Amino acid sequence: MPDTEHPYMKVAERIRRAILDGVLKEGEKLAPQRDLAKSEGVSVATLGRALDQLQVEGYITTSRKGTFVANAPEVAPSSYDRITRVLRTGSVLAEGETMIVTTAELIKPPQYVAELLDLDEGDQVVRRQWHTGKGVQRTGLFVTWYPAYFAASVPELLSTSGRASAGLLLKIQEATGRRVTNGRDDIHGRDADAREASFLGLKVGAPILAGVHRLWDDRGVIEYGEWCLPSRLAVGYEYSFEAAPEA
Repeated sequence: MPDTEHPYMKVAERIRRAILDGVLKEGEKLAPQRDLAKSEGVSVATLGRALDQLQVEGYITTSRKGTFVANAPEVAPSSYDRITRVLRTGSVLAEGETMIVTTAELIKPPQYVAELLDLDEGDQVVRRQWHTGKGVQRTGLFVTWYPAYFAASVPELLSTSGRASAGLLLKIQEATGRRVTNGRDDIHGRDADAREASFLGLKVGAPILAGVHRLWDDRGVIEYGEWCLPSRLAVGYEYSFEAAPEA
């Protein structure tokens, strides 16, 4: 497993973030390695290891003409990537990415959502459905759920405006004083149903990558989400382990 504390992994992460956020655009040529190494404050050898890592992950391509951001990279931001992006930039979207919100409503939740949000019988929730795209490609379909009382402080939760919706998590934290301290993702592969296929531009039964996420603090779940991606996209995570205690 790569050492996430190694300088080359830190450089790779900074460049990866720039690509995912759209700061470095598809097809854009990176600076020459010596210049890029100097700007990153590392040796050319360390930078080379970082670029090798990004090439393996599919973020960049290299040729005699130089190093370029891959066209339509076959990678998608994870839930963690989107969450940290909205807290960092104020928007869940990367540059050039679009959002269309199709549903924003107060409803009686299904039982499993009521249990996740620790709701009383008869309580309502905010349910939002939205999809993302880049150019002509659909990149994801999402349903997010929130406690209904959040809407009193954040009326944008019931808006279908994409502009108002892109920074909802940040607005929720600012308005309620709640802070996400923990999260969990669960991901699996399965076949697309008719709704999912329609939104993603796929055939019914096409393979997709489906997942759910939960974000919470010590008072309970702040956001619960369900999402799916076309199978051509891959989601990556980085993680590290604390040193195991000695026996």
